[in-house]
Amino acid sequence: MSARSAGTIALDTEERDLIRSLIVADPDLVLADDQVMRAIIGRTHTPERKVVDLRDRLVERLESRLKRLVDANRSVIAAAYEAVSGTRQLHRAMLALLDTRDLTEFLRCLTRDVPDIIGVEEARLCLEADVEDTRPADGLGEGLDGRVVAMPVGTVEAYLMLDGTPTPEGVLLREAGSEAEIVFGRGTTVRSEAMARLELDGAAGLVVFGAADPDRFGPEQGTDLLVFFGQAIERLLLQRLAAERG
Repeated sequence: MSARSAGTIALDTEERDLIRSLIVADPDLVLADDQVMRAIIGRTHTPERKVVDLRDRLVERLESRLKRLVDANRSVIAAAYEAVSGTRQLHRAMLALLDTRDLTEFLRCLTRDVPDIIGVEEARLCLEADVEDTRPADGLGEGLDGRVVAMPVGTVEAYLMLDGTPTPEGVLLREAGSEAEIVFGRGTTVRSEAMARLELDGAAGLVVFGAADPDRFGPEQGTDLLVFFGQAIERLLLQRLAAERG
């Protein structure tokens, strides 16, 4: 080993291999020595040599992985919060429906109060009947303002199949187009809808909740709560209908 110039040491191949093997065997020889690391980092800025600072690259990768983990955790937390919030809203809606005393009060609560409770703009109860076109149902009490709709036989299934296939339980969440006017009326502001098919003593029915937000309901969302809510509405409606008939 000999000095070529001031501050520079010339190493032969054997000496270089020995130093390299020592560093590979114990990287802290370099990483734990601040003076050595400063010298290496300083060399990255010289025009003669371009040495990659592996520590910076490692930190960059760790920061990137941490950011992805934080984003994923936030998404999970947001989804969990939304699920908990939705469950609480549904519980409140169910209690309100259970407190109704007769069919008219039940229908008013379902179509007027429940939308406010669950945070949407509209709700409709559609019932297939012996009619030629879709129109407000008659004889079901005051204060419904066309929110209970009579439909020709077959319309419920046709409406469900307009854009997508409902689940086996008969529920569907989707963005709403101009076809929403069939249910919500001309000029409606509804841009997404959640619906559940009802079986009412051999007649088909449909409960539909509409939101002005096009992202409020979509096919990527879970349907468990809607399935439960639809089944509960179906049973309560059958009970109210039976009591009405005496």
